[in-house]
Amino acid sequence: MARAAEVGTTPVPVGAGGRAYVVVRLRPGAEVSAFPARCPHRLVPLAAASVVEGRLQCPYHGWRFDAEGRCVDVPSLGPDGTAPPRADLPVPWAVEERHGWVWLAPERTDVATPPAPAAEPVPEPAPAPGPPPGPVFGNLDPSLEHAWHPVALSRELRPGGWLQVRLLGRTWSLSRGSDGLVADPPAWGVRERFGVVWLAPAEPRDVPLELPEDGDRRFVRGWLPPARSAGPAGPLADTLLDVAHLPFVHGSTSDAAHELEVPARDVTPEPGGFTSSGSTTHRRVTVVHRAPFQLRVRLDHRDTGAATTILSLLQPEDADSTRVYTCVLLSAGPGRPLPGPDEVAAAVAAAERVLAEDLDLQARMASTGLPLGMRDELHVRSDRLGVALRRALADFAGAGAHDQVT
Repeated sequence: MARAAEVGTTPVPVGAGGRAYVVVRLRPGAEVSAFPARCPHRLVPLAAASVVEGRLQCPYHGWRFDAEGRCVDVPSLGPDGTAPPRADLPVPWAVEERHGWVWLAPERTDVATPPAPAAEPVPEPAPAPGPPPGPVFGNLDPSLEHAWHPVALSRELRPGGWLQVRLLGRTWSLSRGSDGLVADPPAWGVRERFGVVWLAPAEPRDVPLELPEDGDRRFVRGWLPPARSAGPAGPLADTLLDVAHLPFVHGSTSDAAHELEVPARDVTPEPGGFTSSGSTTHRRVTVVHRAPFQLRVRLDHRDTGAATTILSLLQPEDADSTRVYTCVLLSAGPGRPLPGPDEVAAAVAAAERVLAEDLDLQARMASTGLPLGMRDELHVRSDRLGVALRRALADFAGAGAHDQVT
């Protein structure tokens, strides 16, 4: 229960019968409505939702729910799209305002109305929304031992210097001496690639991401300062691949903020990950993923021949911490001068703003990892890249389990 006077158009987390809910008024002064604590799509806590036009709107992808829990709008499906049946929220059997309090009955009860309390009621604490029932790929998954992970920018480790890094819940000391890079405790390998220091705790079986722009003289690069996500790498990788969230998370920072409908993209499974491509009138978008957490997104502009590539590399530090490395590579197109420092700085600043908004979302998701069970979340047409990511990580984790058994 919750105090009725404290429930307005901002969702309030509550507990009832050991279950997590949010209570909210869908219009000022309206009756109180109650909803399960997470959106069925990507399990985002609805405590961060907002009320829009008398509906509860998820902050991630803008899905809207009416007072009965029916999903009445999935923006990525377009104006003629129909929400899948599992999109509806199972609301509690009854919600009552009595004696200055909001009361919930999760299941049918024979009690007609809540009793008048003899003393000040003690509200049931709102439990944390539970994890999905199926497998979850977290930052400490054993399979991650067998992969190359970014652990520092090359410029962070100076000649003769040393650096402490966190990876998979452990601390390594890196040093750069006359014999090259050394890790303590010893790792299977340490190397440099793309201006990044990489560490493999055990013999790696991942497929390295290729970056053709790295050796292309038409491109100039700009690194964002390394950032940190208060959550695991899997959900962040899912967000970085996701297009449908742009209008709702990046409404003022993305040039695609007005594009609510998301057309289906082709996805081609490849060893170690996948490639996806899609086109609009003005540009072609190519996405490449390599497990576990290496992403490359390239935008080719049809009218000018200019291209922008964003390289995203994620370092799983601890169960609830991920370091993020982002590089923007720019080309003005064939026969044109290289982008100047001001242009590169502007592109880096824009990417920083977008990343900051994604990291803020991750902090609110309260996630332990990326669900791999395909029925633990609800997938729609615009989620093809997310589905491909889950399958690639499931294959990677499955290979690790096979290695442990054999």
